[in-house]
Amino acid sequence: MSLALARTVADAVLYEGYLLYPYRATSSKNQSRWQFGVLGPPDAAAAGLGEEPDLAAQMVLVDPGSAVAASVAVRVRFLQLQTRSLERAVDPHLGSRSSGNVRGEGLDDFEPVAEMTVDGLRMFGWDEAVEHEVVLPTYSLEQLAAGITYDLRVDAGEGIEALTSDEGSLVGRVVRRRWPLSADVRLQATAVDGFLRLSVAVTNTQTCVPRSRADAIRTSLIGAHLLVEAAGTTFISLLEPPDEAVAAVASCTQRRCFPVLAGAPGRTDIVLASPIILYDYPEVAAQSSGALFDSTEIDEILTLRVMTMTEDEKVEARATDPMARDLIDRCDNLSTAELQQLHGVLRDPHLGEQGPRSDGVPTTYAEALPPEFAEALASVSADAELPWFDTGEVPWWDPAMDERVQPDVDAVVIDGVSVSKGSFVRVHPSRRADAQDLFFADQVARVTSVLSDVDGAIHVAVVLVDDPAADLHDWYGRYLYFAPDELEPLPSMTDAAPDQRKENLP
Repeated sequence: MSLALARTVADAVLYEGYLLYPYRATSSKNQSRWQFGVLGPPDAAAAGLGEEPDLAAQMVLVDPGSAVAASVAVRVRFLQLQTRSLERAVDPHLGSRSSGNVRGEGLDDFEPVAEMTVDGLRMFGWDEAVEHEVVLPTYSLEQLAAGITYDLRVDAGEGIEALTSDEGSLVGRVVRRRWPLSADVRLQATAVDGFLRLSVAVTNTQTCVPRSRADAIRTSLIGAHLLVEAAGTTFISLLEPPDEAVAAVASCTQRRCFPVLAGAPGRTDIVLASPIILYDYPEVAAQSSGALFDSTEIDEILTLRVMTMTEDEKVEARATDPMARDLIDRCDNLSTAELQQLHGVLRDPHLGEQGPRSDGVPTTYAEALPPEFAEALASVSADAELPWFDTGEVPWWDPAMDERVQPDVDAVVIDGVSVSKGSFVRVHPSRRADAQDLFFADQVARVTSVLSDVDGAIHVAVVLVDDPAADLHDWYGRYLYFAPDELEPLPSMTDAAPDQRKENLP
């Protein structure tokens, strides 16, 4: 079950960017595809024709000792490019042939075309992809300590699909072709600081020299990533390791991917090494009705955009790729309830709290909502989805109705110091932070507000003191947000002149 859950996220990674809105072959953004996890042939990057040939991930395992028979299983997952070309029959006598496989029959009687229409159905030549999951043998920790190299091979292939009219005449054919792939997968387990560091590296070893970008992508592993499963031992989170594992985690290096814990939350036996930055236990939103090939986007936005496409645009998208056809059909057939589900779910993080607060402030959102909203909220459990209701002219949340939320005066205690608007702090982004936030490590910031989200988490909005555009950011509300444990309180400089604050701060 946990592996199946991890695979749903891995599938989203695998097809990230496979097609982009508006999902048409003629769309400019779909002329440059295959952006994530591409392992190009060895000479492609140097020639400026493709991507680097490798990825490498290191992760930390608990050392179970010799008394436990522990092992690791690795799955290498990727797409293999498959070109779909169209050929039109040019010999009128071919109309009497069978509609079966025609490869080798009258090869000169077909000519390549970019587009065809057969009985009103529009068709394009296109680059498709074939999904692969190569499951390596399960290796014991003893075998991994000695080092393992696995030779990965994927065969070339070709298929012919005859195109016939409603009258049974052969009017053309679809030719699908794949090129061979080869790669080395290297595994090594090394003892480090009382733990085991597992290294997994995948390198494209295809020997053909690409002459163009098209050549390079045909012999590339696309969307490459790893699913690694441990038995008899467990993985350590690289984002939030326990104190005793910090040194072992710090010794890990990553190349073109990053490993995170995956599967059921709390389980520590599966790691997903993804070319897209993720957090531990990533998951596909339960409200999602299907793949949109852009899983870091909001389904509702993309779905509504699909619904605004003209009928001609939808016809072209359906002709571009079978997956695009399914996507368009799914979006067109969504019910009102399914569309509303994409709009999000409001849950009360304080549901179940007992008794009033000593200051008299309501303890749940239900107490601060109008009666008709509170009744709807009280009728569901904390994890259930709220029934849709019409708010009329009343906003779904009104600051005047919820006196608990006062960002300008609210405060949070950090290391025994009350931090609120105007306080100064030093930023220490955690390993779970957004990659961009890591650039702000150790910088001094001014607090602009203290906020809480619908899950009850506290977020501190700040602007950087050294940012020349700090006043501008503050004016139009473009803040950086950090958790309280990512901030170090500093002496207040509220009364100092602006040009003296930087000099006087630690």
